[in-house]
Amino acid sequence: MAEKPDAGSTGQPSMAELLEESTPFRELRRGEVVEGQVMRVDHDGILVSVGHKSEGVVPLREMRTLTPEAAARYQVGDTIRVLVLDAASGDGQLILSIDKARGEESWIVLEQLAEEGGTVQGKITGYNRGGAVVDVDGVQGFVPLSQSVLPPGADHEEALAKRVGEEVTLKVLEVNRRRNRAVFSERSALRDQREGAKDQLLDSLQEGETRHGMVTGVSSFGAFVDIGGADGLVHISELSWAPVASVEDVLQVGQETDVFVLRVDRETRRIALSLRRLQQTPWAHAADTYQINQLVNGTITKLTDFGAFARIDDTLEGLIHISELTESQIRHPREVVNIGDTMELRIVSMDVERHRLGLSIRQVEDSPTEYRDPDPVVPFDEDSSDDAMGM
Repeated sequence: MAEKPDAGSTGQPSMAELLEESTPFRELRRGEVVEGQVMRVDHDGILVSVGHKSEGVVPLREMRTLTPEAAARYQVGDTIRVLVLDAASGDGQLILSIDKARGEESWIVLEQLAEEGGTVQGKITGYNRGGAVVDVDGVQGFVPLSQSVLPPGADHEEALAKRVGEEVTLKVLEVNRRRNRAVFSERSALRDQREGAKDQLLDSLQEGETRHGMVTGVSSFGAFVDIGGADGLVHISELSWAPVASVEDVLQVGQETDVFVLRVDRETRRIALSLRRLQQTPWAHAADTYQINQLVNGTITKLTDFGAFARIDDTLEGLIHISELTESQIRHPREVVNIGDTMELRIVSMDVERHRLGLSIRQVEDSPTEYRDPDPVVPFDEDSSDDAMGM
């Protein structure tokens, strides 16, 4: 009499068993990346099943790219990607690596980013005379000194030593898997970030508003101020209502300051800023300080065909019309005065509302005569757009 099969059993192999038997056995090769199932996690590492009743172990030394928290999260039954380090160890057990599996995958990602010009996060793990050694998802790469962001004038090796362990954003410059070479740039990544921030700032920035910023650079023609993602230029003529001999007399690198947004050119992506527009104009108290026929000291600042401009008492600028330079007939003001000349002048007209001041050399010695304000007269605080936007 034939035996009956156990209750609930068909006596037929399961689908998993059939698949196991039908799948041809394939030996794993060294360097191959495979998926496996976590069988055990202990103080020696992780035991992983990689199919066909093959098991391997991931030693602690091959899972260093995992944080202790990440390693502790692995549970029995979890799927994990590993690289075969040794397919024929002495005890018949495979030696596997999580670190190198992550590295292999990272190489593929880095190759794509090198083509696309993308950025990645990395950690500075060391340095040498040429630059910084970085770890990017298990791949050891290099950031040359020319591509590193270091304090101006700092000793390169000392600066890099202080940054070991720091997380950095990097742009992928070159990837050569065969030569095990990956080169990154911190400068390019920072530049891309700033360009993105500048686009956002230009979209939101409005002329006439006040922004807080920090001075990032100083030159002979002005100062550059970072106002939250982009640098704007404070031209030397916009530093103060009074003459400024040197930009550094007013602003220094690293100094924080409020600035007035003078102009925003979205096509050229230039921002013109001003300090003096946040200060009280000298004309505010001109009527209380000066009066018609008053003698003042002045310095010639500019010559034109119709006269010479002079700044009085280092505050207000006015026009000496060509007819007020001398009693003699002249063809150009340079026949009488030169830029930089200082002399006594008489105030012959003043329009505070229009910011116009008429001056005379001819009437200093003579008795004042009735004076008619000639045209054209340029307000002293009117600058050319080229000066204000020069960068």
